[in-house]
Amino acid sequence: MEKYSVLMSVYQKDDANALKESVDSILNQTVKTDNFVIVKDGPLTDELNQILDNYAKKYPEICIITLKKNVGLGKALHTGLLYCKHELVARMDADDISLATRIEKELEYLKKHPEIDIVGTQSLEFIDDITKPVQYNQYPLTHLEIEKYAHMRNPYSHPSVIFKKSKVLLSGNYQDAYLCEDYDLWIRMIQSGCICANLDEYLLAVRISKDFYKRRSGLKYVKSIHYLMRKNMKIGFFTKGEYIKNMIIRSIVYLMPNTLRSLFYSKILRKGNQNNESITYSA
Repeated sequence: MEKYSVLMSVYQKDDANALKESVDSILNQTVKTDNFVIVKDGPLTDELNQILDNYAKKYPEICIITLKKNVGLGKALHTGLLYCKHELVARMDADDISLATRIEKELEYLKKHPEIDIVGTQSLEFIDDITKPVQYNQYPLTHLEIEKYAHMRNPYSHPSVIFKKSKVLLSGNYQDAYLCEDYDLWIRMIQSGCICANLDEYLLAVRISKDFYKRRSGLKYVKSIHYLMRKNMKIGFFTKGEYIKNMIIRSIVYLMPNTLRSLFYSKILRKGNQNNESITYSA
């Protein structure tokens, strides 16, 4: 199969044990990478530094990029992407887990569909036990469905995607957009003519915590979404009506009490684990 790079960013508040599980899930993929770029986004804790240093000593495919100060996810990924040596780049977050066949299945799909510029997967959410998901995140599959979906919501589970580096660079690379770095990039890629897809399989496990929904709240997040929507309305992606509708709904959700917001996400925006389903995870 075609070779690929992996792009991850780590910052000081990341959990050490979660980081190890995340890195291991990439190192143990059924199709291995020879270029795993990990960006240290500013000073890290001694524990996180030690973990990454140990990985770098043991695995020559790991490339550590150190930023002197914390610049945020968008700028960190912007820099890290420049160090990815392959055209195909897989994203991964420092606290999530890729199922063992995730990369293999995405590469197989891209080989069969060379016109696709970015492909993601469905994702599930877990708290402590990956074999007991609490939520399922369902994303559209075809390009037309993804483009339509993007006019209201983010059409990808960010850490599940593989994209073509050249297409991301042509679309302006990652940019600084608080908690919206990926959504902003997908819109620019769609606008520049990139072809999108999602696999209809749950191949990424997203770790959530008690403050998961709390972080997606407040005036700072509202302002970030406002900037994203207004910027992309000016380039013709959002209509004025879509912009107004989006801002009304999102402002209400992001400013409501955390308990209500958690219920809104779990009961309306996501499919709950109604049947107490479990998955078999193999690193």
